[in-house]
Parts: sequence; C-alpha cells; structure tokens
Amino acid sequence: MITSDFAPGSPCWLDLGAPDVRAAASFYGAVLGWEYESMGEGEEMEGGMFRKDGKIVAGLGKLTEKGARSAWMIYYGVTDADATTRTVERLGGTVRVAPMDLDEWGRMAQYSDPLGGQFAVWQPGTNKGAELVDEPGSLSWTELFTSDAAAAKEFYGGVFGWRFSDMELPGGGGTYHLITPADLPEERMQGGVMELRKEDLALTSGRPYWHPVFAVTDCDAAVAKVTENGGSVQMGPEDAEGVGRLAVCLDPSNADFVVLTPSRS
Repeated sequence: MITSDFAPGSPCWLDLGAPDVRAAASFYGAVLGWEYESMGEGEEMEGGMFRKDGKIVAGLGKLTEKGARSAWMIYYGVTDADATTRTVERLGGTVRVAPMDLDEWGRMAQYSDPLGGQFAVWQPGTNKGAELVDEPGSLSWTELFTSDAAAAKEFYGGVFGWRFSDMELPGGGGTYHLITPADLPEERMQGGVMELRKEDLALTSGRPYWHPVFAVTDCDAAVAKVTENGGSVQMGPEDAEGVGRLAVCLDPSNADFVVLTPSRS
C-alpha cells in the first residue's frame, strides 16, 4: 500500500505529459472524478494540478519533448537527489533531467533505467507529495513492465534499496515481483515488476515502462467511463485473486494506467 508519509523510495508524486491539456483534464475528470486546477494564465491551460475531494492527487502538463509519447511519470521520494543521480549513473542509468530546484517546494530529477524505462525522484522541501493516496480516485500502486525483470531488480534495488518478493501468477502467467521500500514491512508493498516479451511492450517499441494504478470504487463503471470518453481498454476488466478487479486502460492520447477495485479483506 502507498501511504502519505512518503518514506524514502516510495512513490510520492506523479504527473502526466499530454499533447492536449484541456482534453486530458476532461478525460480524467470523467473517469476518476478529478477536478483540474490550472496554474497557467488565460485559455492556454499549459499545466496545473488534479484534485480529488479537494486534495491534490497528481499533476498535468503540456507534452513538449519532441518524439515523446504521452505517459504518466512516477516520482519516488529520496533524501538527496544529487546522490541518487550519482547512483543512477554508476548503475548504468541515464539522467534525462539533472537535479533542479522547484522554488522552495523541493528538488527533482528524471532518469531512464539501463533498458530505457523512465522514472523520476523528488527530494521534498515544503511539498512532500500528493495529498491523497490509496483511496478511490488516487494512486494506490505502481508497476513496471520490462523485458528483463532480473536486471530491473538489480538496478532499482541499487538505486532505492528496494526489497523484492516473488509471487507466481495463476495459470502459468509468470512471476510477479513485489516491491517493498527499504526498512519497511511487507504490508507496505508499493508496486511490482512484471517481465514481458519485447514484442508485448508495443506502447514503447520494446522499452520498459512504469504506469500508475488508480483505486476506484467500481472497476467496470470506471472502464465504461474510459471508453465513453475516447479511451480504450488493453486488458480486462478481470478479477485477480487476492488483489481485486482491474483493467489496463489507455487515455485518448495512449497514456497507460490501471484502474483497480481492491479486494475486500
């Protein structure tokens, strides 16, 4: 589970780069009940924040990187972004955005892992991260699809100190590698790594990619909203034993995410 104390190595923030900010705000408002608060001026709506029940859950900005696909960027909390950057480079990763201060809010950096999976870190200042997590309409899990799970575990374990535990999927579906932040108990699991064939990573032409899982009260109703508002469904809705009912979705610009109605304990 993701909690708002944001221990080092745990997800603390996410934002979406979208080619059409207004359209993305409308889509996620319909699907997840989010309200968009622009930080720009006039009609341009170049960027801002999503809120759920008045609490900030994510960011939204204009996709400006040439040749980049629309995607969610997940940020993991660190105590020292500069030290993390040196570790990323030592372990074979690439620095996409060098550590930089965002006023008094905090310090951020963005990277690619050795196979090209993109992620980011946040060294908190006055802003610790999202104000709502692990509740309907907010981030509840993060997931990496990669063609080499062993390499991913070695890299991210070295960067964040993550611990991994393996879970065999039913029906011979492979092994799912559960992520727990360093020095936290297993009930604080925050995400997973799933190995797929390169040809199954079509969204990124074979590169690994992270995506967010959003908790919802009714997976099927959320999926209906996805398709009604121009998105599509890659998988599901289907029941996952011990997890809940989930679906892998794409928004109208092909940014991927998962909606999950967790199992009742």
